[in-house]
Amino acid sequence: MIHYEHFVLDNGLRVYVHEDESTPIAAVNILYNVGSRDEDPNRTGFAHLFEHLMFGGSRHIPSYDEPLQKVGGENNAFTSPDITNYYITLPSANLETAFWLESDRMLSLSFDPQVLDVQQKVVIEEFKQRYLNQPYGDVWLKMRPLAYQEHPYRWATIGKDISHIENATLDDVKSFFFKYYLPNNAVLVVAGNVTVEQVKQLCQKWFAPIPSGEPYVRQLPQEPVQTEARKLETSANVPLNALYKAYHMPGRFDPDFQATDLLSDMLGRSKSSRLYQQLLRQNPLFNNISAYITSSADPGLLVIQGTLNEGVTLEEADAAVEAVVQDLIDNPVADDELAKVKNQAEATLAFSEVELLNRAMNLAFAANAGDPELVNQEADRIQSVTPADVQRMAQQVLRKDNCSTLYYRAA
Repeated sequence: MIHYEHFVLDNGLRVYVHEDESTPIAAVNILYNVGSRDEDPNRTGFAHLFEHLMFGGSRHIPSYDEPLQKVGGENNAFTSPDITNYYITLPSANLETAFWLESDRMLSLSFDPQVLDVQQKVVIEEFKQRYLNQPYGDVWLKMRPLAYQEHPYRWATIGKDISHIENATLDDVKSFFFKYYLPNNAVLVVAGNVTVEQVKQLCQKWFAPIPSGEPYVRQLPQEPVQTEARKLETSANVPLNALYKAYHMPGRFDPDFQATDLLSDMLGRSKSSRLYQQLLRQNPLFNNISAYITSSADPGLLVIQGTLNEGVTLEEADAAVEAVVQDLIDNPVADDELAKVKNQAEATLAFSEVELLNRAMNLAFAANAGDPELVNQEADRIQSVTPADVQRMAQQVLRKDNCSTLYYRAA
C-alpha cells in the first residue's frame, strides 16, 4: 500500500506526497503528459529529443548535473509513447536543490542553438546504433507500422526517420516546449523522508510562480479493430532467423489488462512457460522464445518473439507457435498454472515497491491516468483474475485475424 496526500497548485500542477521516514533520501519524480503518440506524424522523435534537451541547461541554470552531484544526488529520465518522466534521488536534507533544478526547467529551457545541435547529433547517433546498426534493431521500426494503421503508436519513440530529428529547428523546439511542458500538464511526486507541509512550502516557492498554459486535450485517432492477419518479411545480416507476432490487447488501465498480462506470462514469461517448455525444451525449434506486453496506456500489444535454431524454417516455427496459442484458446487454464503466474506477478510488484523511486513513479503513472488509487489496486486486480477470464482474453486477443507477423530472415 502506497499512502499519499495530494494537492493542486493554482497553475494546475498536481502534487502527490508519499511520506516514508524509514529512509534518509527523497525521490522527486516529475511526469509530463506527453509522449511520442502526441507528435506530428511528419515531425516524430520530438518527445525523445526533449528528454535530451532538458539536460542541456535551463533559463537560470547552465549546467543541470553539476549542482545535483554536489549535493549527492542522481538523476535520469525516459520517454515512452505515453509520457516523458524525469526523476531525482538525493539526501532528503538537500530536497530543495531538486525543486530549484526542476522548476527552472519547467519555467523555460535555455534554447541554446548549440545545445540543440549537440543533442540532435546524440539522438541521431543513438538512432543509428540502436535501431540501424544492431542485429534485429530495426524490428520495431517495421512492426509498429504493421500492427498499427491509424494510432500514433505506429512509430517508435525514437521517431520514424532520422530526417525528422535532423530537420528540427529552434522554433519547432520552442513550440513543442510551450505546448506540453506546462505545470498544468505535469504530475509531481515527492517521496521519502519529507513532510506534506515541507513539500507545500517548496512548491509555493519554486513551482507556483510558473504560469500555466493552454490545457492539452488529447484527441488521437483510434486504432480500428484488426480483422485480417497481416504479414511482413524482411532480411538482414543477423545470426539467426527470428519470428515476431503481435496481437492487439487492452490498454494499461482497462479492466481486462491483468488477465491479458497473466495470459502473456503463461505463454512466455519464464522457463516454466508454455512456449519455453514446448518449443525450446520438448521440441527445440527455438534458440530463445518469450512473450510480453507493451503495457501502453492506449490499447497495446501482446508480443511473442524468438530466434530459431539452425535448420528450422520460419513457417515450421510459426505453425508450432500457433498450435501453442490455439491450445490456450480452446482449453480452460488449470488453477495451479494461473496461481503460479499470479504469484510471480505479485512478487514482482512487491519487490518493485521496496524501492522508493519505483513507488514514486508508480504513483505518478496512476495519477496521470486519472486515478492515483490505481496504484494500490494492482495486487487485488491480479488476484481477482479467474481461469475463465484468461481463456476469454485468449479467445479475444490471440485470434489469427488480430495478429501481425514478421518473418526476419538471416541473409
